[in-house]
Amino acid sequence: MYKAIAANKRNTILIMAVFVGIISAIGWAVSYYYGNTSITYFVIGGAAVYAIIQYFLASKLAVAMTGAKEIKKRDNPRFYRIVENLAITTGMNTPKVYIIDDPAPNAFATGRDPKHAIVAATTGLIEIMDDNELEAVMAHEMGHVQNYDIRVSMIAFGLVSAIGILSDIVIRMMFFGDSRNNNSNPIMLVVGIIVIILAPIIAVIVQMAISRQREYLADASGAMTTRNPEALASALGKLGTYGRPMRHQSTATAHLFIANPMKPSFFSKLFSTHPPLEERIARLRKNANKF
Repeated sequence: MYKAIAANKRNTILIMAVFVGIISAIGWAVSYYYGNTSITYFVIGGAAVYAIIQYFLASKLAVAMTGAKEIKKRDNPRFYRIVENLAITTGMNTPKVYIIDDPAPNAFATGRDPKHAIVAATTGLIEIMDDNELEAVMAHEMGHVQNYDIRVSMIAFGLVSAIGILSDIVIRMMFFGDSRNNNSNPIMLVVGIIVIILAPIIAVIVQMAISRQREYLADASGAMTTRNPEALASALGKLGTYGRPMRHQSTATAHLFIANPMKPSFFSKLFSTHPPLEERIARLRKNANKF
């Protein structure tokens, strides 16, 4: 498990390299189109600035987009104490605790590091879970904090957004801008356009792969913390039975939640950031003796 966590952190560098490569490819396409290689550096620099801004502001944005409200212990002693006790067990600072007024059972964690972490759960989740199951779900979310998944998610969120915005701007420039000075090679122009169109799709696929692997790891981390993998398996089973789309839905924040909060559709399943609940339950029960 600890080797997996270490590998997870190392893979972050590779993931960021992929995103930088995608952004560089967009920069190359623009540079080729306008015949000015310096544009590539401006594109990379602009994307980096945007990603940094998102890194510091994305958690606040995510909270606002989900409608979560911060609570104190007196507001919901049961839920707050579970989070507090998990923080003590794991040796972490107690994260800020939020509740989302929504009957759809779900939970998420966000923040740029364990010292600036936020965990949240919906009223629907708190109501349907018994104490062991609620503890297991929040241990899963605390696992995301422990494993620095929240940091990677924030960086990935920022970079995916930057790639989407860049692609949109560049396509508009190519089709509606002044093209008198662009390179006349039609083959390279077509290649550039294909790169720009595919870049956001590739970025989303990479983000999806990141999230899926980290969900498995957070499940394992949560089971190790509670020493009760069956409680998490039971909680995931309830999410499958009672799960429903959340009131405030956004593809930008969907990857943060323990279960997909989006309305089921062909494309939401195709590009889901979450592995199937059944597969996660099977993994927990298969490895129950290892936790």
